[in-house]
Amino acid sequence: MMKKARVSVVSYLNSKPFLYGLQHSPIAEKISLTTDIPSKVAGKLAFNQTDIGLIPVAGLEDLDEYHIVGNYCIGAVGKVKTVVLVADVPLGEVETILMDYQSRSSVLLAKVLARFYWKKQFKWENTCNDFQNVSIGGKTAGVVIGDRVFEIENRFRFVYDLSEEWQKFTGLPFVFAVWATNKKIDPAFESEFNSALELGLREIKNISQTEQVNYPGVDIASYFDQNISFELNQQKRAGMNKFLELARKLEPAVSGK
Repeated sequence: MMKKARVSVVSYLNSKPFLYGLQHSPIAEKISLTTDIPSKVAGKLAFNQTDIGLIPVAGLEDLDEYHIVGNYCIGAVGKVKTVVLVADVPLGEVETILMDYQSRSSVLLAKVLARFYWKKQFKWENTCNDFQNVSIGGKTAGVVIGDRVFEIENRFRFVYDLSEEWQKFTGLPFVFAVWATNKKIDPAFESEFNSALELGLREIKNISQTEQVNYPGVDIASYFDQNISFELNQQKRAGMNKFLELARKLEPAVSGK
């Protein structure tokens, strides 16, 4: 491990407790902390531009070697609220799904559900910035993740929570992101890192109050308490393994232009 470990974390509301813990614990002096969208965090770890990353589960498959760090994750047991498929028409009438460029795991989850649960074929198209505001409509739906869901969820008649759909399908919780490295790290450092994450989770009530002003109309305390589940327990590991197993069975999707 480098003198200052490079740590990369996603820049969404659901990771704020982790960010708080890393910034307000003794480990803050030992790390260089950066934030980014999930897909970029995964890329940094794959190309050795960071040492520890909170990466989408799908990104683990890109690493020649990976080690999950600590006892915490970004997961959900049932409805997660901020990973959705939105549409103007029912799922049975959707023809095209726009894939949120910010997270491969959520898009891959939609593809797994389409193939194995919904049993429906779609045309899948890539996206760029602001697609959720300009490109979804008619028979074109979109996978949208993160804080942007709060802004657009009431605009669409049909909102499918992908974590909730996963639980209906498998009976298991879903893990969106885990702390991972592409090499072994010192056990003492890992223990200290895990303690920092714990510190952040103990401060969720205060973090909720602080963040509430940034999200008018959203019950932040309820979101943390009812939608996000942080403990990486055996059930979540089983859900993660099931997801990766099904993802490997997917055929190449039909892409748009």
